[in-house]
Amino acid sequence: MKFPIHTTATAPKESRRALKQIENKYGFVPNYFGVLSESPVALRAYIGVSNALQDSVLSPIERQVVALTISVTTDCAYCVADHSTLAEMAGMPDHILKELRQQKPLSDKRLNALRGLVLSILYHRGWVPKEDLEHYARVGYSERHILEIISVLALKIMSNYVNHIAKTPLDVQFSGQAWSPKNNSTVLKTDSSR
Repeated sequence: MKFPIHTTATAPKESRRALKQIENKYGFVPNYFGVLSESPVALRAYIGVSNALQDSVLSPIERQVVALTISVTTDCAYCVADHSTLAEMAGMPDHILKELRQQKPLSDKRLNALRGLVLSILYHRGWVPKEDLEHYARVGYSERHILEIISVLALKIMSNYVNHIAKTPLDVQFSGQAWSPKNNSTVLKTDSSR
């Protein structure tokens, strides 16, 4: 099975308007959206959640910490490169981006706690221990934060899995942030949570 990478000219008619908006936003159609546009429903679902997250209590840098933590954990080279580019645009410090990409504890305590919370949610498949939740609450993450982290998680699982299945090639625009996964067999340990 080979997934097509659509342009605004080749996408199904129902996807073209949304794909054109993406092209206007990015200046090009990222390959991920070209693949996703094969299904107008999937494209609308992704865009809808992504747009809603613009009003998140999570800052743009925090959203990128969540997205990069998930993408590194699931070995999505495409998403790590894409979100590394977006993280730079959001003003993420270089050392934090490097730590995320290398799966190291973050030197910023609050962002490290956020990374730990994301890893705990992933590792425990949502069954986060009460003690962990209490720890994250003391650091300042509320119920609303957790719900919005889970929303980013849903979005990233969608994009990561689509990119894995479709073997989406990296866009030249993201090539400066190319990344390749290492052995991730222990990455879900929540050692960075505290």
